[in-house]
Amino acid sequence: MSDETTLLEFPTDFPVKIMGERRDDFAQAMVELVQRHAPDFRPETVEMRVSGKGNYLSVTCTVRATSKAQLDALYREITAHPWVKMAL
Repeated sequence: MSDETTLLEFPTDFPVKIMGERRDDFAQAMVELVQRHAPDFRPETVEMRVSGKGNYLSVTCTVRATSKAQLDALYREITAHPWVKMAL
């Protein structure tokens, strides 16, 4: 048993919400990043929403998570991306 505890049971569908600069290539860049960690992720399932003033874009990618380590690695790479302001 791992010493890292989680309330999640794997595998599970896990929504990852990524907020960042509104750019033409933001959603595509985030999909490519997500697919590196969840190769079975289907890009057509992405949900996008533009902020009220139009400066930011949120992209929600629901991945089939298989482990806490997978999610941790995904969040590390997302939050390190220069266009990303926040990930939930």
